[in-house]
This record gives sequence, C-alpha cells and structure tokens, in this order.
Amino acid sequence: MVRTIPYGPSPDQVGDLWLPDGDGPFPVVAIYHGGGYVPEVTRVIMEGVARDLRAHGIAAWNLEYRRIGSGGGWPQTFADAADGLDRLASLDEAPLDLARVATLGFSAGGPLALWAAGRGEGAVRVRGAVSQAGVVDLERVARDTNTDCRILDLLGDPGERAEDYARANPAALLPLGVPLAIIHGDADENVPLALQRDFAQRALEAGDPVELVVIPGASHFDHNDPGSAAWRAARRHLSSFLD
Repeated sequence: MVRTIPYGPSPDQVGDLWLPDGDGPFPVVAIYHGGGYVPEVTRVIMEGVARDLRAHGIAAWNLEYRRIGSGGGWPQTFADAADGLDRLASLDEAPLDLARVATLGFSAGGPLALWAAGRGEGAVRVRGAVSQAGVVDLERVARDTNTDCRILDLLGDPGERAEDYARANPAALLPLGVPLAIIHGDADENVPLALQRDFAQRALEAGDPVELVVIPGASHFDHNDPGSAAWRAARRHLSSFLD
C-alpha cells in the first residue's frame, strides 16, 4: 500500500508512505531524492528502492521537497527535510516503529538526509543515515566549477552567504551524532570519490561512527537500481541501523 501524505501547504511538501504487508509496527526509512534541486526531478526516481525496502519489511517514506523554482533555498529546502521527517511522529494511524528510523539520501538528497538526521532536536530521532553518491560538502561543491549540481542556485555564493552554508552544510556541522554510511561508486561520473573520502575522514576525526563503502564499477545512477550492488550495500547498512 502506498499513501501520499502532506506535511505542509505546498504541493511539493508531501511524502509517499510505502507500507509492507502485515500488522507492524515497521521500521521506517525517510528517503530524500536527488536531481540537483531542480523541479523537473521528483521523488519518482526513488520508487524502485522504496518498493524494495517495503519488500524487505521496512516502511519507506519517500519525500518530496521544495526545490529551485518551487520555493526552495535556505532555509526552505532544509526546513522541508526536517518537517518531512518529523511528520512521521504525527502519523498515528500508521503502524510505524519510531524507535527505528533511518534516513537515506541520493546525490543532492544526500546532504538533506545527513542534515535531517543530525539535527538532534527533532520530533523523530534517527538511528543512522546513509548517503548514496551524495554532495556531502555543499560549500566545496558550490566552489567547484565542474559540478552540475545547482547548489549556487539553491543557496547562493558561499563567499557571500557564509552563515547560511555554515548552517546547511553537513561537512560544517560534524559531528552529526549518528552512525553514517557513505556509499559511492568508483565509476561515478557526477560526484567525485574524493569528496566522499574527505568527508568520511572528517566525520571520523570529529567522532562520528562512519563507514565509507566504495562499490567497484558503480556509476552515479546505479544507486537507484534495486538490483545493483550499490543499492544492496545501502540496504544492508539501513537494516543494520534499524536492528
């Protein structure tokens, strides 16, 4: 069963709740899709992995959020990441185990998943976060002229908006205070592996439990394929966080 549930007044402030068969209560993964924060790319790209989580007895909360041109930016997009996660706390009719919640973010959704998990003061506490090929250091990516992720359009110039980046960038907020899995393919054509290595090292030095998993031969979009080694690695870590 899949239900679309609002968490705010905007058409982009909704989530699809994928519930497994049975009575529950089910552990749940909040999913943040990628797409460079452009409105043309939606949560639909994560439906394959949401379906796979459901098949493995895990509820999937596949979130939409405001993006460039649809009201996104700082703090709106990040408020959506938090409010979407916290909406789980008021779904009284859903058989969810809110003591077992994890976040998952792909590409541009990676920093949202990490940021939401590391807030600490939310209505929903997170047991772990998985980033799949995530743009985990927003300032570094914004300063990289070779990137096609439109962080400059979302947050502005980091030289002019240093305080906003300091509040939004997971790499600037370490330690996040939750176990982390950073999953990346060594054939990724969109996000450099060096970004993940440097973030994981910084997280480890800051005191976060973190594992960097490099998938041989995996490209950027392998992470969305429920039959891929990249996705199996993500699901394995999510399951370990939710045990």
